[in-house]
Amino acid sequence: MSEGKKYNQRYRTIWEKDNRFKGWLQPVEGDKTQARCRVCGTTLKAHLRSIIGHNDGKKHKKNMTSSRYPPVMASGLSCRVFCRGITLTVTGPWNYVAGKRCDPIDSLGFMKVTEPATGQVMCEVPISGPTEVDRAVASAKNVFSTWSKLSGRERGQKLLEAGRIIRENLENISSLEVRDTGKPIWEARVDIASCADALEYYGGLAPAIVGQYVPLNGGSFAMVQREPLGVIGGIGAWNFPMQTCVWKAAPALACGNTFVYKPSQFTPITAVTLSEVLTQAGVPPGVFNVIQGEGEAGAKLCEHPDVAKLSFTGSVSTGTKVMAAGAKGIKSVTLELGGKSPIIIFEDADMKNAVKATLMANFLSQGQVCSNGTRVFVHRSIASEFIKQLVGATEKLKIGDPFAEDTTVGATIHEDHAKKVLSYIASARKEGATILCGGERVMQQGKLAGGWYLSPSVIGNCQDHMKVVKEEVFGSVASVLEFDSEEEVVKRANDTDFGLAGAVFTKDIQRGHRVANAIEAGMVWINTFNLYPTEIPFGGYKHSGIGRENGLTVVDYFTQTRTVYVEMGDVDCGPLYQD
Repeated sequence: MSEGKKYNQRYRTIWEKDNRFKGWLQPVEGDKTQARCRVCGTTLKAHLRSIIGHNDGKKHKKNMTSSRYPPVMASGLSCRVFCRGITLTVTGPWNYVAGKRCDPIDSLGFMKVTEPATGQVMCEVPISGPTEVDRAVASAKNVFSTWSKLSGRERGQKLLEAGRIIRENLENISSLEVRDTGKPIWEARVDIASCADALEYYGGLAPAIVGQYVPLNGGSFAMVQREPLGVIGGIGAWNFPMQTCVWKAAPALACGNTFVYKPSQFTPITAVTLSEVLTQAGVPPGVFNVIQGEGEAGAKLCEHPDVAKLSFTGSVSTGTKVMAAGAKGIKSVTLELGGKSPIIIFEDADMKNAVKATLMANFLSQGQVCSNGTRVFVHRSIASEFIKQLVGATEKLKIGDPFAEDTTVGATIHEDHAKKVLSYIASARKEGATILCGGERVMQQGKLAGGWYLSPSVIGNCQDHMKVVKEEVFGSVASVLEFDSEEEVVKRANDTDFGLAGAVFTKDIQRGHRVANAIEAGMVWINTFNLYPTEIPFGGYKHSGIGRENGLTVVDYFTQTRTVYVEMGDVDCGPLYQD
């Protein structure tokens, strides 16, 4: 039998005898053999030729027809699909160690993970015990010598390939991110595309991560060699699950390190997807590992003697514990923590752009963004008109199904956090502020009825001493404050323990730079907000963190240097030596 007939026969077996398979294929009228994959658009025949032709055809056929692969719904809420060797799943196994999905060899129980959109339990994830953490770290340590000795170009090529795979599977990975976070699908697409951006950036940079040659007197010279640190321990946040993971892993791997990552217990899905992407791209087993768990698993990872560096994104309280663990083990630590960022809008600002940026600074991802500009300082002369336009724009935001293309506000991560956000709004009202719009739970119908959907809130008559102004709310709450002078507003903007970000809106370029330079924050925008190109560093001052992510700067945080001094003449020790 010819190879072509074999492919067609396999196709007919799958199509005709297993109805589940039809769910994620779109048949072409008149020719079933031209059915196309809903994930990537290629024909099944193309899948068979590229996958069965180069791998284990029987295994692939078995997977395709297994009951573990139910159909993909048009809504994007698929349970599992298989495309280009990547498994996209909301069922376990959830750990990823030594190049494959696996259950922990010791478990401390299970975490019930809710889907924000529905409020229903989406999956139960085993909590990794100390032996599993040891196994993941050992896997990363064992392959370190192999990975670190590859040339930067070789490592970079694999990261570039990983970026390409993510772009090919962008829609389906984005759907998983929606299920993980509850954010609108269009936002998830931007987040996942930024992951490809980071992998491509550091894949391209990897060959240029080199040392230095320093000529010295008398023909002597020094070589400054740049080397990786070893095993990196990473702990991520739940608001940007895959992005916070990639921002750590991409530069770390480009520099020659290996990695063990623990996602937030609320968003376990896409870190494992990234693991499979990296494996598919040719990254050796053990270079990138994922363990699931809560605080105890994270603590074990931070305290592990074979972990050389810690990189954490999350709350100040947990960041303090990570830093203490790093100090105990004399480990390098990078912390990206909370914020209470100011937006300063002067009287000459472009009003429309200031309103749009304030929406970006407060209501993306349901307001669950560490850099959000939640203290909106507006010059008193334009405050009334600005508030009118901001409230009008906010009330137009559509709250609802995160998979609907026209939804602009999705679901808060879980019930407890939603209630915390609402408590801040209640405290603002009690302290004398005015709730100008929003600040309530918006009930949904059908399958979404259990989700916590909060209407974005704009609060007026705010004062600097109010709880909602001083503390990080981490929800869709914008506090508007009025000011009269530049000197006054800069002083008030800096009166905070945080220093992650800030912004100034003005048409006066001199004032823009002057105020930007006066804001005590690691990231300051002029006439925009919440843009994070991979090419530029991101990180905070004060309690907002230590170290930086992204840009060229991050290379210094994932490498160490050895200086080799070469003496080309005789040793000159002065009067210490007499012939």
